[in-house]
Amino acid sequence: MRTVSKWLLALGLGLSAQAQAFTVFACEPEWAALTRVLSPKATVHVATHAGQDPHHIEARPSLIAQLRSSDLAVCTGASLEAGWLPMLQQRSGGGRRLFEAADHVELIDPQPGAIGSPWAGDVHAEGNPHLHTNPHKLLEVAQALAQELQSLQPAEKAAIAERLAAFEGVWRARIKEWERRAAPLKGKRVVAQHSSFGYLWRWLGLSQLADLEPKPGMAPTPGHLQRLLEGLRQQAPAGIVLTSYQDPRSGRWLQGQLNVPLLVLPATVPEDAAQDGLVRWMDSLVDGLLKLR
Repeated sequence: MRTVSKWLLALGLGLSAQAQAFTVFACEPEWAALTRVLSPKATVHVATHAGQDPHHIEARPSLIAQLRSSDLAVCTGASLEAGWLPMLQQRSGGGRRLFEAADHVELIDPQPGAIGSPWAGDVHAEGNPHLHTNPHKLLEVAQALAQELQSLQPAEKAAIAERLAAFEGVWRARIKEWERRAAPLKGKRVVAQHSSFGYLWRWLGLSQLADLEPKPGMAPTPGHLQRLLEGLRQQAPAGIVLTSYQDPRSGRWLQGQLNVPLLVLPATVPEDAAQDGLVRWMDSLVDGLLKLR
């Protein structure tokens, strides 16, 4: 009987600790990876993966349940998740803290007064939301997220500060190395689809000559591609760059016409990225871009 009582007590304590575990709902894998760096004991749910367009996902019941059980939601903001996150919040009951990365950095290409709609495409009045492709911006977010996590986990405050300092040291050293390796890319011009890598271009000194989309978030059309081809024959790009979640058929067609490299780069880390996932992901972006003509 005493043995059974001890077992029940241990089980109760274990269930209590599990119930009290700090839980984070990350809208995108990059923020899940960053959360795991700063708060590795946290349970992290990820709403999207590298093969998905984060603008458009289904508000599934499993995501509603995950958001409902979370202490903190970590998202990009700047209307990136406007098509699905409000519905999740409403159906999950709302009330949990929301951290939006875009609130803590200066965004590029703001469009004051712009209103996104099915006819206007993925337009963001606040600015380009794909800020994580610039490692300097990501570091700013890391510093702000660390403060948010510390405020919610007072007992972890010192540990989070130590992890942030370690991440900053590694990340700043890697930035120098990435910029050294990517120096030959300055001035190169590329064709891309959407503004997914807009921050990457500005950071490394590339420019986007043309967009495969006739309007932001709208699929390429034959007429638009033909018009692009006519202009690009006069000034050929160094290559065509797509993200891993975009349909490559239009890029392949244009590649065949121009005879330039076609690069398909990961838009983010794997959703189950290891501790060094962010570093590996940025390595892959620089490695890939060095294949441009």
